[in-house]
Amino acid sequence: MTELLHAAAGRPATGPAFRLRVPTEEDAYAWHRAFDDVEVMEFHGGRPAELSVYHEFTARQRRHDAERGFCLWTLLDETGEVIGFTGAQPWPHAWGPAGRIEIGWRLARPAWGKGYATAAARETLNRVRAAGVDHVVAMVHTANTRSTAVARRLGMRLRDTLPVPGHEDAEAHCYGLEL
Repeated sequence: MTELLHAAAGRPATGPAFRLRVPTEEDAYAWHRAFDDVEVMEFHGGRPAELSVYHEFTARQRRHDAERGFCLWTLLDETGEVIGFTGAQPWPHAWGPAGRIEIGWRLARPAWGKGYATAAARETLNRVRAAGVDHVVAMVHTANTRSTAVARRLGMRLRDTLPVPGHEDAEAHCYGLEL
């Protein structure tokens, strides 16, 4: 689905116009460029990832979409520029909310503070609900105030605080939302 969206269905057209699409092979390059920023990666390993990580990541998202009807979709602004991703996937780690569907977002630095994450995450909630998902989680580093604000705007509630394996001083909040 790539039509231009302004807000989740049934809501007034507020927030920025955007598109969500299943990631293409070319999106690996776009995500690599968009996330090649220490600030963007602060809560995702602390440094930009290699291009090969995004090739595997976009391929995994295409599989999720084919198998489940949802994934972490490529997020495009109103001009068609790739500005990140927003969507949902099964929680990909052995720790934390195993077996749950995680909603997530990551945006290029120039797209921050413009409402894209919240607007696209609301559309994600509509899409995963339509795919039969009845509960989602969001794992957010406790110091990530921007993502915490998005989770709260979505109506998500703090369910748990968990240590992040391999990072002795890091904790993550697990937010949950019944759909």
